[in-house]
Amino acid sequence: MATEEVDPRFADLDAWPLASAMEAMWEGQLAAVAAIGHALPAITAAAEAAKVALGDRGRIVYVGAGTSGRVAVQDGAELMPTFAWPRERVRFIVAGGDSAFVTSIEGAEDDVDAAVAQINAARLTPHDVVIAVAASGTTPFTVAALQQAGSFGAVTIAIANNPGTTLLASAKFPILIETGRELIAGSTRMKAGTAQKVVLNLISSGIMLRLGRVYRGMMVNMPPTNAKLKRRAEAMVAQIAHCDPQHAARSLEQAEGDIKTAVLLALGVDRGDAEAVLKSCDGNLRRVFAELAKERDRHPKVTAERKPSGAVKS
Repeated sequence: MATEEVDPRFADLDAWPLASAMEAMWEGQLAAVAAIGHALPAITAAAEAAKVALGDRGRIVYVGAGTSGRVAVQDGAELMPTFAWPRERVRFIVAGGDSAFVTSIEGAEDDVDAAVAQINAARLTPHDVVIAVAASGTTPFTVAALQQAGSFGAVTIAIANNPGTTLLASAKFPILIETGRELIAGSTRMKAGTAQKVVLNLISSGIMLRLGRVYRGMMVNMPPTNAKLKRRAEAMVAQIAHCDPQHAARSLEQAEGDIKTAVLLALGVDRGDAEAVLKSCDGNLRRVFAELAKERDRHPKVTAERKPSGAVKS
């Protein structure tokens, strides 16, 4: 496997001046990101399939061991604060259990029985999406977990850095990122890990885009759980509703922190109507505005009477 081989160009890396070694390692990181370009069609197909399967009840399940497992956990943990993805709809199946999040559990990656048991305990359905990550593409725990997930009809996505591997062959949506030899042989926390992180970011963010949790480049599902995020939420409301900051802040407070509802309140929509149209449009703000535009065209006099007090004149 290329990720395990010594690259003769860097056999004396430890004897190089540190500045030269740093430059070489930095260039390796750039090459790792560039290698993702060839896989964009596969990444896009995986995200599209995941969106269709998830609906309003499916879960995103991350599977991995060692470095790959920890990279996967990092991506999944960010879905909640960024997109308000429900905690009960993300799950981590990592070799060695929760302890492996912060430390190495020797031998855990070979425990096939534990992998199968964790998948069985998850009670997967065809609505669930399982994303398995392994640089080698041969990690027994990860391969067994993905194969077992497939037996439940779940959407299975595999990310690996070596071609022709069992993990990729076991997935409905295989994603190969050929990052090649590491500058430090076998240290897949470097090039391979960087590429994995980017691919996971692309998949999860693409899913959230398609699920309407992003509007005009803003994370409109974000829960404002601290002062910084509250300011960010108020700025979003002001920008989308074209109103002054004070009106945006009042609307956000009335909406109990829900940014999408606050936008509609700021635009003069009744709270009940706002909640109803959001529900009918599956929370997709772009679809909401399309529906409101249709309503305006059907009843121009009624909608003209709605005048948000904090609107900024254009």
